[in-house]
Amino acid sequence: MARQTAALPSSATHLVISVGGNDALQQSGVFREPVGTVGEALFYLANVINEFRWSYCQMLRHVLSLNLPVAVCTIYNAVPGLGEMEKTALALFNETILQEAFKVRVPVIDLRLLCDEDDDYSHLSPIEPSHSGGSKIAQAIVALMEKHDFSSGRSTII
Repeated sequence: MARQTAALPSSATHLVISVGGNDALQQSGVFREPVGTVGEALFYLANVINEFRWSYCQMLRHVLSLNLPVAVCTIYNAVPGLGEMEKTALALFNETILQEAFKVRVPVIDLRLLCDEDDDYSHLSPIEPSHSGGSKIAQAIVALMEKHDFSSGRSTII
């Protein structure tokens, strides 16, 4: 994130951050780990989420230090072909994103609510939005810019 923000143009007025999906994808190997109990599986997942929380908080601290209004996005979970196990794990990542966003009082664009149809995802790379999904996200960003008072110190969900 530091490398990306170093290249921000001086004309930037707001930051809308969408991170976490690749982190979740990189952890998909966790589903092949042998465990003896459900509790052991949850403990294993808690370690994954704690690592994600640490890096997500570092990212938030960095972008907030830039003194620009910030919004964050959840990770979408209606990707075609995504199984219930993956959706359940994504819920843990999304809960972390929401908790940390609320702690620092930034608005959230909930991509789970926006990109909820198969047509919202690219046929070439289903973890990326299609034209339809991208349009929904762009409309949500515009609505956020028009309606959210960034000086209010309130988190809202778009």
